[in-house]
Amino acid sequence: MITSMNKHITPAEAAALIPDGAIVSVSSSSGLGCPDLMLKAIGERFDATGHPRDLTTLHPIAAGDMSGIKGIDHIAKKGLLKKIIGGSYPSGPSTSEPPLIWHMIGANEVAAYNVPSGVLFDMHREAAAKRPGVITKIGLDTFVDPDRQGCAMNAAAAAEPVVAKIEFDGETYLYFKAIAPQVAIIRATTADECGNLTYEHEGAYLGGLDQALAARNNGGIVIAQVKRITKEGSLKPHDVRVPGMLVDYIIVDPDQKQTTQTLYDPAISGEIFRPLESFRVPEFNIQKVIARRVAQELEAGSCVNLGFGISANVPRILLEEGLHGAVTWVIEQGAVGGVPLLDFAFGCASNADAFMPSPYQFTYFQGGGFDASLLSFLEIGRDGSVNVSKLSFRPHVTAGAGGFVDITARARKIVFSGMFSAGAKLSVANGALVIEKDGKLKKLVESVEHVTFSGPRAVAQGQDITYVTERCVLKLTPQGIVLTEIAPGIDLQAHVLDQSEFPLIVAPDLKLMDAALFTDAPLGLTLPVKPPRTLAGADHG
Repeated sequence: MITSMNKHITPAEAAALIPDGAIVSVSSSSGLGCPDLMLKAIGERFDATGHPRDLTTLHPIAAGDMSGIKGIDHIAKKGLLKKIIGGSYPSGPSTSEPPLIWHMIGANEVAAYNVPSGVLFDMHREAAAKRPGVITKIGLDTFVDPDRQGCAMNAAAAAEPVVAKIEFDGETYLYFKAIAPQVAIIRATTADECGNLTYEHEGAYLGGLDQALAARNNGGIVIAQVKRITKEGSLKPHDVRVPGMLVDYIIVDPDQKQTTQTLYDPAISGEIFRPLESFRVPEFNIQKVIARRVAQELEAGSCVNLGFGISANVPRILLEEGLHGAVTWVIEQGAVGGVPLLDFAFGCASNADAFMPSPYQFTYFQGGGFDASLLSFLEIGRDGSVNVSKLSFRPHVTAGAGGFVDITARARKIVFSGMFSAGAKLSVANGALVIEKDGKLKKLVESVEHVTFSGPRAVAQGQDITYVTERCVLKLTPQGIVLTEIAPGIDLQAHVLDQSEFPLIVAPDLKLMDAALFTDAPLGLTLPVKPPRTLAGADHG
């Protein structure tokens, strides 16, 4: 029996505990909170002994990045990995060599699935409670739906479906069977000798508690990677996020990185607050023009989800305009409020108001409790559908869907942003857009390669959908996609209508985008105030 005094073992000893054929759940979000040393030990054990073999791994959010934290690539070895079910996968620039896991997926050497991150957390929760699985509308009419790809990323996965379409109580749902892990690998900052875990240097709690419960309640083991071990009883109970009763083994990595390319930044973990002037404001360019126009869609007092890409700059636009705090930002890793970070640190926030565990943040998203979401697009289809999850010619450029499907399923308002075409040569002069050469690759296409967001379902649900590009603004309506604004300085026919594979409906009151968007000076942005939340039938007198 493991006592409070001997839970601490070496990574090699921990790797030896994982049997062939095990289902292993890993808590991570790219480089953020990644138990990299433990994954490395599993790969090294396989190289030395040929074991463990035929693992199935569960990753609600990707493990590892393309910038020094290998994560899943430590175990992306033929024979070691049999099946991988991930909300997302390591991604990076098209010019970089793809991660090893993408080679395996493309070669059909591992059955690979892209399950929405929130649904995958839900599957853990159902397994922990020994309920049969998840019944949900999240993913209907997207690539998640069995009528399309059913989450399968290759032929090996398509042969073993993980989702079914069912009728329940007179309505159509998707059903994901709960998957019980035999091993959960999680990460924290500090463990005491009993295995109680605190997260004081982490940028998010992620889903470690839910993953630990799923393993423990199904007879499995929980391995925690931490930075340090402290004396039994020395941790404050309010600080403990995963109690020691759920933790079987502890390994120590004193050099674990807080997140990608960041060893440790106390502002990311909320231990200090940065002065607002220390945050970099985006330089004036085409992407900033788009982010500014997206900002004009916001209301003061609203809670807004933020995705990777151009939209990630919108908080900096509000900061530049003196409107920091007017909107509460919420991101899937769990941060609430503050200033979401950019580039390698995306998924973290400085000066946050709170950290929610990721599974509960996703419950908030799935139920549509927030006001709006700002997201990116790779392609827009004739029916308003959006692809962000697949580019066949360079798969590792996109991480897969992540939480995109959970977030968009019931969001009341979504603003998608991106460049109108790929590869265009553009500039800004005198308050107008200059298109010197249009892009070769059209992004408004007859049908998208992968349906990450369903336009028809959004129309049926009455969602408010806007698409913002550098040259125009579009709205999704029951009649189709309507062009509502164009940039000053461009030709409507040559630069917009002719650059779409399908006909756009031109609004009878077509407007010019605000020329101030195209000028290198503050906008003087003001935001309308969100009406207070009230209940129908309440006495407002």
